[in-house]
Amino acid sequence: MNIGARRDPALDIGTDNVADGLCRGVCRLMANLGYATLPEFKLTSRRRVDVMGLSAGGHFLAVEIKSSLADFRADGKWPEYLAFCDRFYFAVSEDFPHAVLPAECGLIVADAWHGAIRRESPHTPMNGNRRRHQILRFGRTAAYRLHGAIDPPV
Repeated sequence: MNIGARRDPALDIGTDNVADGLCRGVCRLMANLGYATLPEFKLTSRRRVDVMGLSAGGHFLAVEIKSSLADFRADGKWPEYLAFCDRFYFAVSEDFPHAVLPAECGLIVADAWHGAIRRESPHTPMNGNRRRHQILRFGRTAAYRLHGAIDPPV
């Protein structure tokens, strides 16, 4: 299938750089845990979560990928994601200095092929109205991306 040049960049998860590789490994881990995933999921706050996962029970797991210590230190927006998920994780490579990551957040160590949860995230239930709205947005976003992959804009 020829996808075309105007493909949604959120679908282009490969191993071209560290963040793309981490994203791929995180998505594989989450799929093994029973989550459907969407990279670069846009929240109603206009922020984008690196990977959002939705369980069969309607629970959201958000993952913020940090490709380097400088990337982590430059990012002050991640606390805004907490209200949009039931569990929140940072995903980093094995050689990332794990001790600098907040202890109250979950930790995933990943590479381009797989990932492992090294520290479980506390469960903090989302607001019920936000959850219902976000489940709908998650489904519609996934459907639009699939349609764009099958029938790219001209």
